[in-house]
Amino acid sequence: MVQDWLSLLIRWAHIIAAISWIGSSFYFMWLDASLRRRAGQPEGVLGESWSVHGGGFYHVQKYAVAPQAMPDDLHWFKWESYLTWLSGFALMSVVYYWGASSYMIDPSVAVLEPEIAVMLSVAGLALGWIGYDRLCKSRLREAPAVMFAVLFAAICALAWAYGQVFSGRAVFIQVGAMIATCMTGNVFLVIIPNQKVVVTDLKAGRVPDARYGKIANLRSTHNNYLTLPVVFFMISNHYPSTFGHQWNWLVVAFVLALGAIVRHWFNLHEAGVRGRPILWQWPVSGALAAGLLLLPAWRPGGTAAAGAVTEARAMEIVMARCTGCHAEAPTMEGFEASPGGVRLDTPAEVRAHADAVLTQAVRTRAMPLGNVTGMTDAERAELGAWLEKNGG
Repeated sequence: MVQDWLSLLIRWAHIIAAISWIGSSFYFMWLDASLRRRAGQPEGVLGESWSVHGGGFYHVQKYAVAPQAMPDDLHWFKWESYLTWLSGFALMSVVYYWGASSYMIDPSVAVLEPEIAVMLSVAGLALGWIGYDRLCKSRLREAPAVMFAVLFAAICALAWAYGQVFSGRAVFIQVGAMIATCMTGNVFLVIIPNQKVVVTDLKAGRVPDARYGKIANLRSTHNNYLTLPVVFFMISNHYPSTFGHQWNWLVVAFVLALGAIVRHWFNLHEAGVRGRPILWQWPVSGALAAGLLLLPAWRPGGTAAAGAVTEARAMEIVMARCTGCHAEAPTMEGFEASPGGVRLDTPAEVRAHADAVLTQAVRTRAMPLGNVTGMTDAERAELGAWLEKNGG
């Protein structure tokens, strides 16, 4: 009960913080794209933007480096990012680290102690930031498109690697958390410190170095293109057809590409680009989305069972592997009622929930949670064969 309430309250805070951060990030990317040069602008102004909201007009000017003098009031946008990461890490700790044996570990993938699983996860967050930071400081910083391609390949490789030790559910959360850590690291360790250097120079009467803004802009752009994928990974734990696929690293690749391409279209469109440069994004995005829809229906090697499966055999599997939780009176520790109201005590109830059981227990292996009952691949195939023939 305590864990459930902590999870709910922290999740609530996390969503609110994330809305604030994503909203401000998208706004400033739009603001940069909307800037226009006009006659009579002050010296050093890169461009300006006019907008209307809430019955009032707003006039914003951006300086190429910084104004000649510090304004009396300077608003910083940083706590949105910090609170998103802090609440996200707290949520991950309460749900995944506290419940590591159920949510992170799948004995059919790798037999781990909960403490080892948590250590592997935390180490990934730290090492992921170190590797990403070094990539941004390498010579590839002069070739942003190549750098992003390398980053794409690295994220897919990490998804595959964690898939060798974690449950599919934990793989997606881990990938999302690693990306989010890099995004907040960009704000906390690069963007804000660089802005503070510029402010310090202004106060001291020195001319700020333009390279600090260039460095910060690269990291901010990465954050913008990674926002949509990281949101997908964070909500994916509710959809087993994503993380539950045998090749879930391929789903990661599709989502990374889809999210980045959609953001690319919006960034170009908001900058006033029209015509051929923004004609290819939606067809490609549609193809990627179609791939995501079709991928769960295909599994390498298939799931067919050898020979006919009787109702008695199917129910034997269900009673042994599923009804510890999904029963009128669950026997599994921590369950007072059947999750989601799904009961599988009788053949009629199993048939009524055939699609859900096929998705959760056969095609995606998401259930039993953490495979705590030790359901085998052969049993999944047998149950799937009976459900496909008798379900509905």
